[in-house]
Amino acid sequence: MPAPQRLVIATRASRLALWQAEHVRDRLRTLYPACEVELLTLTTRGDQILDRTLSKVGGKGLFVKELETALLDGRADLAVHSLKDVPVDLHAPFALSAVLDRADPRDAFVSNDYPDLAALPPGAVVGTSSLRRESQVRARYPHLQVKPLRGNLDTRLGKLDNGDYAAIVLAAAGLERLGLEARIRARLAPVDSLPAAGQGALGIEIRADRADMIAWLAPLACAETTACVTAERAVSRELGGSCQVPLAAYAELHGQELHLRALVASPDGQRIVRAEGRGLPAQADALGVGVARDLLSAGAAGILAELLEPGAQDPQ
Repeated sequence: MPAPQRLVIATRASRLALWQAEHVRDRLRTLYPACEVELLTLTTRGDQILDRTLSKVGGKGLFVKELETALLDGRADLAVHSLKDVPVDLHAPFALSAVLDRADPRDAFVSNDYPDLAALPPGAVVGTSSLRRESQVRARYPHLQVKPLRGNLDTRLGKLDNGDYAAIVLAAAGLERLGLEARIRARLAPVDSLPAAGQGALGIEIRADRADMIAWLAPLACAETTACVTAERAVSRELGGSCQVPLAAYAELHGQELHLRALVASPDGQRIVRAEGRGLPAQADALGVGVARDLLSAGAAGILAELLEPGAQDPQ
């Protein structure tokens, strides 16, 4: 296939999203030096609604809808996302064309006054945008207050610096990408805060009928990361994962074997169901489905029924 002459990348307008889009732009320029690569910057509904948690206003899809519209009407050829923000039920006419190599998938503890979660005094306020993080913090540290934290990365750090929170929990990868690694006081081990499916990875979305884009983007894909996130996203897909569900899934490749761990929790952290499994990278999707079914058998079905029933409220 001839090399592309011009490519347009749709991206959100936040500083982190722009970094991610620029990273892909630079990779594409290296691959195709004669290609003109441009950014189309858009503001999504998820960026506009900051006074409510995602689970109350429509979930992760709020961060991709406007970008998908640009793919459909031809204003953009590809969209770059934090993979953890991409809904797992991605249907035609869209496709996830490439997953890039993963950055640090762990959660990060950020505070101006305390070295880690264990050092926070009773009643200290911890901010997070994620029910997944909230449930795991509440389970380990029931004496802490956990409150919602929305906004882009700079906004969240600003709220911490203003004294609204004693500490906040963020994705380590985002802080690293923006040169803010010094703000990290501690990285939370997966055994303590299991990451979200796809956390730390970048995904490229295209129209499924763009065979040319599939070919052009193929060199950007990381086989190891693709296998890991395929297993993780299969867990979420099988469980109907949404922002209403404290759900974590994290896979690592050890030699030729994937090790997948997952959990479903109640938002208050009182109930946490865990499961894990191992398998070959080629069977990543099946591995995820199997671990999801183990979770259901172990008690996750009851938690999901309560959280997803009509009228269920997001406890904050």
